[in-house]
Amino acid sequence: MPAKKGRVFSGARPTGRQHLGNYLGAVKNYVAMQDEYDCLYCVVDLHALTTLETTEDLRQNTMDMALDWMAAGLDPKKCIIFIQSHVPEVTELHTILSMVTPLGKLTDLPTFKEKVRENPHNVNYGLVGYPVLMAADILLYKANFVPAGIDQAPHIEFARETARSFNHHFNTDVLVEPQMKATQFPKIIGIDGEQKMSKSLHNDIEMTASAEETRARVMMMKTDPARIRRQDPGNPDVCNVYWMHKIFSTPEQIHMVDVECRRAGIGCVDCKKLLAENINKAMEPVREKRAELEKDKNLVWDILKDGDSRARAIAQATMEEVRRAIDLP
Repeated sequence: MPAKKGRVFSGARPTGRQHLGNYLGAVKNYVAMQDEYDCLYCVVDLHALTTLETTEDLRQNTMDMALDWMAAGLDPKKCIIFIQSHVPEVTELHTILSMVTPLGKLTDLPTFKEKVRENPHNVNYGLVGYPVLMAADILLYKANFVPAGIDQAPHIEFARETARSFNHHFNTDVLVEPQMKATQFPKIIGIDGEQKMSKSLHNDIEMTASAEETRARVMMMKTDPARIRRQDPGNPDVCNVYWMHKIFSTPEQIHMVDVECRRAGIGCVDCKKLLAENINKAMEPVREKRAELEKDKNLVWDILKDGDSRARAIAQATMEEVRRAIDLP
């Protein structure tokens, strides 16, 4: 077996079932990387606490995320799949890193300002320190690469700066500066045709939704706003349905939609029906794999437990180095 190209870490908040934006923007990339890299994929449940009003669904959401990841092709024999809070070393490193992090850096991050706008009445300490915990996640496992969308670039750069600050402050080289690996699809637009696909915005299409549910969501997708009547020519370049065709349809179908839409040879309803058919065809194997995994949830929990142990072994080794570098008694 050829040597791995380096270590990869990525995490996602357990918000429930994954949608096509998650699948295209992250999960497909996770699967592709596990053969060439030493990969750790983490369900970051502590991060979820920064905006959750209740933890009632947290356990189920964690299970749903793990099921979707493995259904999409993550193989616990090839990568480590684990739960953030089950490796307590991450909170220890988070605390230590917070001591070398200026507050102004945190409040200046664009993602923090965005979260404040979204949750003006819940600006908690965890929300401010979110990037420090994220940096701790990455640095704890000495990740060389972090696959992420372009919107996460400031956080990856923050993690790099944090590693440099720690290493400089304590005259060491313990922490590794990670590199960002930009995903192929940095931003997947939702069915509203305007904003990034998001469960909280209710503009998503679930990754493993039934064929009927998928079809219904696709039929809700907004198209070219200037195309009011069936006989009006459209402009595929401004239509999110056409953009999704570029992902799920054949080159011949993409060309047909492009040409026929512009001359009103195909209507938006038929265009959507074709897209729904192709999405269902692409996602059917994932849907079937998830249904099979769901029959034995204890096995899934066992896989996560094994992942916790494997991840913790790496984390404990890093923390021994960190403590020695600081000269903690």
